[in-house]
Amino acid sequence: MADTDLADLDAFTAVAQARSFRGAAKLRGVSASSLSEALRRLEARLGVRLLNRTTRSVTPTEAGLHLLERLAPALDEISGALDAVNSFRDSPRGTLKLNVPTIVAREILPPIATRFLIANPDVTLDVTASDAFIDVLAAGFDAGIRYDERLEKDMIAIPIGPRVQRFVLAASPAYIAARDAPKEPREILDHACIRHRFLSGVIISTWEFERDGETIRVSPEGPMIASAAELEIGAALAGLGLIYSFDEFLRPYIDKGQLVELLPDWSPHFSGPFLYYPSRRHMPAPLRAFVDFIKTR
Repeated sequence: MADTDLADLDAFTAVAQARSFRGAAKLRGVSASSLSEALRRLEARLGVRLLNRTTRSVTPTEAGLHLLERLAPALDEISGALDAVNSFRDSPRGTLKLNVPTIVAREILPPIATRFLIANPDVTLDVTASDAFIDVLAAGFDAGIRYDERLEKDMIAIPIGPRVQRFVLAASPAYIAARDAPKEPREILDHACIRHRFLSGVIISTWEFERDGETIRVSPEGPMIASAAELEIGAALAGLGLIYSFDEFLRPYIDKGQLVELLPDWSPHFSGPFLYYPSRRHMPAPLRAFVDFIKTR
């Protein structure tokens, strides 16, 4: 089969898995129009419609589903076979696409990524930071970083970054001066609180605290709901209310005295993140190099 045929099949797989021309184009770093043209050529060559297109959605037809089921594993095998050539190079070459939470992209991954890229100059690291819970493989990523409660059971997971993290409750000195600080978690209900919304639209409606085996959950209310840490921290610094977030986000402001840590004895600890990836015979060389790099740290 000609190279153009293989490229068109790869384009079909990308669009069918992403269920979107724009989504697939963004993941592949190409234009949506180029993918649309590839699908037009492929459907014309095969003489059958593979995708149903509407203004709101893209879904595989019955023929498209059958092709996708056979094609995706075959393309993985081809990619693995080509990538195996990397083992004959002095260093791996290619692109490693990762999907990671915002906290990891900001506070954990930067020093790891820097050292990895210095050690592997022919690898390009393509990182998407998102708190949305997606199927990273179907979305075209090689691997993802997630916390243990979000790991998929059929994946291989290895620790990356700090093995223990915690959430911290804090407020500005001005806020504390104007109102008594809460002495236990239930008193948070008497305070203005700054809450977080995931990009999926889900709002963190419950704050959980732990001490000596006791767990207390409260449902805060307050003047701001935001999906950006910068907005939430800015509101807390301005004295608008209590903030509850990763210690890594708030620690610089606490150390400078711009925020005051509250209820430290109730601060819950949890396991750090994991790099996770599928178990498959042919692992892309950039991913294998990254896994080996993480394991040796």
